[in-house]
Amino acid sequence: MEKPPIIWTNVLVFAVTFTIAAVGIPAYEILVGFTWMEIVATILCLGYCGMSITAGYHRLWAHKTYDAHPILQWIFAIGGAFALQNSALHWSSDHRIHHKFVDQNDKDPYSAKMGFWYSHIGWMLREYQAHRYHDYTNVRDLQNNKIVMFQHKHYLLLTVLTNFGIPLFLGWLSGNYIGMLLSVGFLRLVLSHHFTFFINSLAHIWGNQPYTDQNTARDNGVLAFLTYGEGYHNFHHIFEYDYRNGIRWWQFDPTKWLIKSCSWVGLTRNLKVCPEDRILKAKALMQLKRAQVKALQLPNAEQILQRMEHEYQLLLERMQAYFELQKTLLTQKKVGMQHKKAQLIQSYNEFDLRKQYQELREGFQFQQRQWQLFIEQYA
Repeated sequence: MEKPPIIWTNVLVFAVTFTIAAVGIPAYEILVGFTWMEIVATILCLGYCGMSITAGYHRLWAHKTYDAHPILQWIFAIGGAFALQNSALHWSSDHRIHHKFVDQNDKDPYSAKMGFWYSHIGWMLREYQAHRYHDYTNVRDLQNNKIVMFQHKHYLLLTVLTNFGIPLFLGWLSGNYIGMLLSVGFLRLVLSHHFTFFINSLAHIWGNQPYTDQNTARDNGVLAFLTYGEGYHNFHHIFEYDYRNGIRWWQFDPTKWLIKSCSWVGLTRNLKVCPEDRILKAKALMQLKRAQVKALQLPNAEQILQRMEHEYQLLLERMQAYFELQKTLLTQKKVGMQHKKAQLIQSYNEFDLRKQYQELREGFQFQQRQWQLFIEQYA
């Protein structure tokens, strides 16, 4: 089978930048030495590029998990050009196709089932899906965004201005043009590229699947440190419209922290969050599937599977009752705040509901513990 034509522009960009970074950085460090100014500037610019992709390209424009003020959108649009990962319009189009047809080799732009090299960088080196390169029908909403379309129209100019202008400006400030060009220019760009590429490759190979096994996406805390929180990829692929990737307070997700903190000063709003019961149900189902596989290998498999199914259904019943009453209480609270005359009646109703809510919560928590103890026997 004849291979698609090589995209020489991409090949040259990746080859030249990687070679200069791999050879030039060690040589300069040995011969001259980098100062703290180059190191700090590289870290800050690397973070700016990375967060522009994760918070801007990915969670804002590709998935629309929140709304952002134009000021923040401009910051992300410029940072995205600095990251040199194509325009936000093109990037979002590719990514939406990836989610719609994940792991389908003929449709997913960077299908993990094509292997590590292909999903990491190989898909950008040849015209594998040239027929859709200028098909933006799946991002019509973004075509109405003036900032996105300005960046798309002037993308080449913006990439040149940022990738040469910012390092040269920092070199003028520090008095060291070569050091800044090597560190902020080339090293920052190479690291920014491959940290992002890890999401398409390693995050579909290395890690666990606590929420779904319907695709290759994995959760990996190590990758989260390199990708600004994008390492919790298994969660993301089943709950893609949640502005968070790391949903627990202890999970490293600086992109989530940035989006949330910006909401406190009016730069972001309408942050979308998946209902907790849906997350818990998905996790419980995966635990059930894995435990069933282990139980089938035991001599009393039929008895264990019946008990397992009973415990699982009991967990779902108590979970549903608890979260339904929680929603009722929240609704009543909102109504009571809007209609002061209803507050007296509400106070009587709330007393009974809160008592019932407390009982349901304790019952649900007890069943959660029972489920975990039972399922751990077959983990």
